[in-house]
Amino acid sequence: MLVLGIESSCDETGIALYDTEQGLLAHALHSQIEMHSEYGGVVPELASRDHIRRALPLIQKVLNDAKLALSDIDGIAYTQGPGLSGALLVGTCIAESLAFTLNVPTIGVHHLEGHLLAPLLEENPPQFPFVALLVSGGHTQLMKVTSIGEYELLGDTLDDAAGEAFDKTAKLLGLDYPGGPAVSKLATQGRKGRFKLPRPMINSGDLNFSFSGLKTAVLTLANQHDSDLQTKADIAYEFQEAVTEILTVKCMSALRETRLDNLIVSGGVGANKRLREQLNFATKRKLCHVHYPRLEFCTDNGAMIAFAGAMRLKALQGNKLNHSFTVRPRWDLAELQKPQ
Repeated sequence: MLVLGIESSCDETGIALYDTEQGLLAHALHSQIEMHSEYGGVVPELASRDHIRRALPLIQKVLNDAKLALSDIDGIAYTQGPGLSGALLVGTCIAESLAFTLNVPTIGVHHLEGHLLAPLLEENPPQFPFVALLVSGGHTQLMKVTSIGEYELLGDTLDDAAGEAFDKTAKLLGLDYPGGPAVSKLATQGRKGRFKLPRPMINSGDLNFSFSGLKTAVLTLANQHDSDLQTKADIAYEFQEAVTEILTVKCMSALRETRLDNLIVSGGVGANKRLREQLNFATKRKLCHVHYPRLEFCTDNGAMIAFAGAMRLKALQGNKLNHSFTVRPRWDLAELQKPQ
């Protein structure tokens, strides 16, 4: 089954072709970072309009790259939610219109399920069951994944997500958007030991997270010291150490509590080099295994949507052909069910 995947939940237009026999055939991505950077964050209306401009040319590009035609497509998967309403509507409308024309089934994919399954696109994918850390600008969650559609929430953030904390810290330090990569880059110039930030909830006895207080602690530090580059770098270094230590400790606790030895990490913060270093070290010590998607699949992309949609369409042997639709800007991952 050849599935076209369309991702348009926020500020990246991702298109991909996934074949259930041959694997990922082609993918393309357009990021809107440059457009939104002058505003310091995503402007929903601009994001939606840009998806309209980019989607069809990107679909044609992946078809050309794979040396295929629209008529070869057997199904279309699109991000149904969560995300920005207008952005989701663009991808959904394009998907359903194409599917109506081609008379092929469609399936709406949960954006987080796409991230959750992204490591399965790699050459040596993890085997079910495993613990998953979903860590991005909007989510920080630990899940027990038994199979596709069988997800148990183990821990969640009580306030800010880790990626959101990175973005807010970047603003406090006067760094450019997007904040996460900017903080990580500045942290490479920082010195160990000058500052000490709290590690909220690291010893809470559960698998939940909290990053709002850490952001406040950064604000306090920034107000107490001169705003020279070295001070900012030292704060960025300690902030990154605090976040990655919290995430690592909670992941190892989740593996211990579930008695599993496979961990997967996905979402934009999963690309953080320091987080990967800490998780690699911790899992190796405990004789566990950690899996990541390739860097280009950590952020939003069409490949993860095409893959997740293909798995569900294959299990369902097709889906709806009436092409009515709705988008779900808010959508709890726990509501998903295993395909029958």
